Amino acid sequence: MFLKKLKLINFRNYDSCEIDFTGNKIILLGKNAQGKTNLLESIYYLATLSSFRANNDSEVIKKGCNSAFLSAELIKNDTDIEISIAINPPKQKLIKVNGLKKSSYSQYLGHLAVVNFGVSDLLLLRGAPSDRRRWLDDAISQIYPAYKDRLNKYNKIRTQRNNLLKEFKGNFHLNKVQKDTLSVFDEQISISGSNIIHLRQKYLKEVQIIANLKHKKISLEEEDLVLEYNSTITGNFNARESEIINPEKILESYQEAFKEKINEEIARIQTVIGPHRDDVSFYINNIEAKSFASQGQQRTIVLALKLSELDFIENIIGESPVLLLDDVLAELDKTRQNYLLNSIKKDTQTIITTTDISGFNEKFLEDVTVYNIESGKII
Repeated sequence: MFLKKLKLINFRNYDSCEIDFTGNKIILLGKNAQGKTNLLESIYYLATLSSFRANNDSEVIKKGCNSAFLSAELIKNDTDIEISIAINPPKQKLIKVNGLKKSSYSQYLGHLAVVNFGVSDLLLLRGAPSDRRRWLDDAISQIYPAYKDRLNKYNKIRTQRNNLLKEFKGNFHLNKVQKDTLSVFDEQISISGSNIIHLRQKYLKEVQIIANLKHKKISLEEEDLVLEYNSTITGNFNARESEIINPEKILESYQEAFKEKINEEIARIQTVIGPHRDDVSFYINNIEAKSFASQGQQRTIVLALKLSELDFIENIIGESPVLLLDDVLAELDKTRQNYLLNSIKKDTQTIITTTDISGFNEKFLEDVTVYNIESGKII
C-alpha cells in the first residue's frame, strides 16, 4: 500500500495543502505547533473516518470555517484509488471512493489502512478506559469495515434508550407500555452490542500471539504479555486462554444482565452495561501492568501492540499498512527506538514527524524524503 498524494482544505491549521509522496520513508520536519501532527491526523482520518485526538468533527475544521475537505490518492493491490471526505457538521460526512458517493462507512473503510503510533499512545495503559476502547475500535474497523457501522448503530440505540430511561423519572414501577418499549430497545442494543463484544474478543485473541512474541523479544525473553478484555456483560476474557464467545451466547448473558441492572439504570438514567463501559487490561508475568508496571515496561507493551497491529493488518489485507510515527521516537530510549526502526519493513511506507533529524542514524536517512513544515505550509 502506497500513499501518493494528500490534499487538505480548511483542515486544522491548513488553508490549502497538497503533498506528493515519492518514497517509502518520509520525515515531516518542523518546530512544535507548526502542523506536523495535523498532517498525520488527516491521513488517519482518511483511513478510519475518525480522529486520534478529536472527539467530534467540528474540532478538525480550521477556525473560522464551516467545513473541511480531505482527499488522498493511493495504490492498493497495484490499483489506483482516490478517496475523499467532505466534513460539514452537523450534516453527515460526504464520503467518496473514486468519485462515487458511499452511503455507509463499510463501503468506504478498508481502502486505506494505517497504524498510528504517537506520544499519546505511550500513555495508553494509564489513560481512561475510553482511550483503550478507541484504540481497539479503530484497529478493528480497518480489518472489518462493517464494524464501524455496527458501533455507530449501537451508540444511536444507546442514546435513544437513555432518553427513554430519563422519561421514567426514577420510577421503578413501570406500566405495560413502558416495559414493552424498554424491551424493544433492550433487544436492539443487546444484538448490536453482542456483535461488538464478539469482534473485540476475536481481535484480541488473534493479536495476542504476535504481541507477546514481540514483547518477549524487546524484553530479552524475560517478560510474558497477556491481553484481557474486561466486559460488563461476559466478564473477563483472557486472550490467551479463553475461548471466543459467539454472539448468540453473549446475547443470553446480555438479557440476564439487563434484568439485574434495571433498577440501577432507572436511578442513574443511563445504560450502565455494554461495550461502551468495557475495558482492556494488560498483564506482565501475571501482574496487572496498568498499576504495577514501570514506565519503560508500559512503553514496551504499547510498542509491541503497535507492531503486532502492523503485522496483523498486513496478514489480513496482503499489504503493509501505512505507518504513522508522531514524535514517538524522541520518547523512546535507544533500545526501543532501534527495535522499532529495525522492525519496519522496506515496503512499509512510513511517515515520521520530528523536530530534529540529528537523532536518526545515517543509514536510515539515506533514502528519506524530508518535508519542512512551517505554520501550516509545506516549505
